[in-house]
Amino acid sequence: MSSPSTLGGLAGAVSSPLTSAADLLISQSSSSKENQKIEKSAKDFESILLGSWLQQAEESFGSLPGAEDEDDMDSGKEQFQGIAMQSLGSSLTASGGIGIASMIAKQLHKAEDARVASAALAHPDAVK
Repeated sequence: MSSPSTLGGLAGAVSSPLTSAADLLISQSSSSKENQKIEKSAKDFESILLGSWLQQAEESFGSLPGAEDEDDMDSGKEQFQGIAMQSLGSSLTASGGIGIASMIAKQLHKAEDARVASAALAHPDAVK
């Protein structure tokens, strides 16, 4: 039985000579799914954050102090503005954003790699 080794993204995946190619493919696809979840979560977070910031900015600069606005009577105005700001935040994130998603994804990838490595050390016969 060989000791757990690090082979790129397959940390601990090759733990015995009896590990089949199918087991390695399952491990890689599982890792790929985790990477996709991490990237989506990071982008979703940045999108929500940007939408919130934009909504707060719009509310603070949207009217002149002391001016009475007839649009305040419209009960759906705030809801539509919120939807518009979230949509704008999503669009900004989709076009590259401001870098928050990439920083979050980087940290989540590090945490996932550490989790996989510690699981491989704790259970060297298991393939994840």
